[in-house]
Amino acid sequence: MTTTAPQRVLQRLILPTQATPDVVPLYIEGGDARSGVTSAAHGLGAGSRRGAAAQDAPATAQAPASVDLHELSSRRSVHIPGSSMRSFATYFNAFPASYWRRWTPVRSVRLTVRSRGDGLLVVMRSSARGTLQRHTAVELRGEAESVVDLPLTAFGDGGWYWFDVFAGAEGVLIESAEWSADASLARTEGTFSISMTTMNKVSYCLDNIATIARDSELMSKLDVMYVVDQGSDRLRDHADELAPLQDVMGSKLEVIEQGNIGGSGGFSRGMYEAATEGTSTYVVNCDDDIVIEPESLLRLCTFADFATTPTIVGAHMFDLNNRSVLHTFGEVVDRWRIQPALPVAEAELGHDFARSPLRSTPWLHRRFDVDYNGWWMCLIPTETVRAIGLSLPVFIKWDDVEYGLRAKERGYPTVSLPGAGVWHMSWVDKDDLVGWQAYFHERNRIITALLHSPYDRGGRVVKESQFMDVKHLISMQYFTEAGRLMAQRDVLAGPDALHGNIGTKLPEIRAMAQQFDDSRTQKDQDAYPAVRVNKPPRKGRPFTQPSRLVLPAWTAKTLVKQLVKPASERSDANPQAAIAHQDAKWWRLSAYDSALVSNAEGTQIAWYKRDPRQVRGMLASAIGAHVELWRRWNELRDLYQQASERITSFEAWERTFEQNPAPVREQDEQRSATTGAGA
Repeated sequence: MTTTAPQRVLQRLILPTQATPDVVPLYIEGGDARSGVTSAAHGLGAGSRRGAAAQDAPATAQAPASVDLHELSSRRSVHIPGSSMRSFATYFNAFPASYWRRWTPVRSVRLTVRSRGDGLLVVMRSSARGTLQRHTAVELRGEAESVVDLPLTAFGDGGWYWFDVFAGAEGVLIESAEWSADASLARTEGTFSISMTTMNKVSYCLDNIATIARDSELMSKLDVMYVVDQGSDRLRDHADELAPLQDVMGSKLEVIEQGNIGGSGGFSRGMYEAATEGTSTYVVNCDDDIVIEPESLLRLCTFADFATTPTIVGAHMFDLNNRSVLHTFGEVVDRWRIQPALPVAEAELGHDFARSPLRSTPWLHRRFDVDYNGWWMCLIPTETVRAIGLSLPVFIKWDDVEYGLRAKERGYPTVSLPGAGVWHMSWVDKDDLVGWQAYFHERNRIITALLHSPYDRGGRVVKESQFMDVKHLISMQYFTEAGRLMAQRDVLAGPDALHGNIGTKLPEIRAMAQQFDDSRTQKDQDAYPAVRVNKPPRKGRPFTQPSRLVLPAWTAKTLVKQLVKPASERSDANPQAAIAHQDAKWWRLSAYDSALVSNAEGTQIAWYKRDPRQVRGMLASAIGAHVELWRRWNELRDLYQQASERITSFEAWERTFEQNPAPVREQDEQRSATTGAGA
């Protein structure tokens, strides 16, 4: 029965702003796609062993037929050709019923579809196991408004709603469709500010400002877009492009220049401005190098308005270079290891909707409850910011993870909301565990463990850290290891230096790079001496990772060689191998005295050279640091936990912002002089 309570729109039918084959599967599908669960999962064969075994066997995913791009000329309407079917069981158009069931008081939603032409509207739903169920069907005749009220009572563990349309001979125009709920159930109707941190990515940043500026509905919800510019190529150097956007947005666009104090410093500045200004209900942290689906911002805000308690609501991340690929659907923290992990075993990173649609992928129908959301796009209530503070001052890594854990411990959950997504450069083709970022990975992970690990001495963190040191040393990655050793020393020194060195640590690490062969790179292999091999390692047999059974003996033997055996003179004159990055595993690199190794992006090559003296000194330092870390763990845990509120406070960050102004450049001085002369 249709209720008469005033409704508020939760989610609307949308189609691509630019219809290209790689994004269409995220919005609309043509033809049929089968469930990823076999008939046994529907109860058939349930009394036999064969049937029981088949219940968990997924069917082969079947990609739907492609949709003609000419159909997609409008943002909110679509013409379905005669005698054909279109499904909206897609990432951006299916309704994530289980998330609304779990995190809001909404217990029924209304689907309203406005159409012209004859056809059939079929409302479908799924279970948490991915089984598909037909809920109801409505005949479409001429100009019609079809209204269906849908209960959310059966979505405790997962499941979606969506609709399919079967067109008659003359076709059907879907003019609009929306999912709505009783407006009185919302806690508030909030507005938001955006905190976007940028560093020398002007074109991306301008594109994202333009996306916001031309969306009138977003602009009506937006208080201020804070763009925190920490680069040397600044937005104001591109006045011809920035000025028209500033004219459109007026006081709703504010560019703040400051020194490079990392993502945590940039986001904290925007969070600080939004929380102290007092007008915004939420602040949305956004990376600069993203492509925004504008509707995502509205969906984040609407969901947060309805959430039972103040809730952090994050968007998912799609691969910018392969746009039908969802990089991650939600993440938790493995508390034993303090490492990001997937919420359920069957989930996968890098899911391609063009190959396996929502209807054909059972694990996508489960509800994923997460510990945090990446700050490529993440909405945070300003109430939360005022209650728990700003980011930990840790620069580039683990700031978003730690903030989510801290918020959760204080009663502010995080939801990664399906249907809200951005496109961002994937880190699949990057390796930030090697090079200058290794310092920040190591330091920030250990600090996160000290603050949030429930296990004695951080569970496996100290042990894994020592293993990683050994792996880098036997891989001839001495610059990486030097950064890790510096990180361990800095953790042991305590939390009070974090603010003081947030603007200086990166230059310090980069200055150290020239001391190590593995950090000095060339663009082409021909810049190095020719590869010459005297005797191939392992007598030419393929390299394989040592099994757990033989790993202790293998490690001991390898370390003895690394510590004692001098590198051959020939290896110093000519590299013994040229190794592609994907093949540069520790069990392979350890077999050489020198090798040319390419980076993850394929843009640079370094000449790794084994140095027993480096290994001896660094290994001794690593062992000493880990012994002290193990011995002092409880003391350090208390020290960092007691300091957490102080170093994430508004007052601490105010001092850091003041101490890290944007550097004065020569062109700024010239511009100032010219302006002064003109005056």
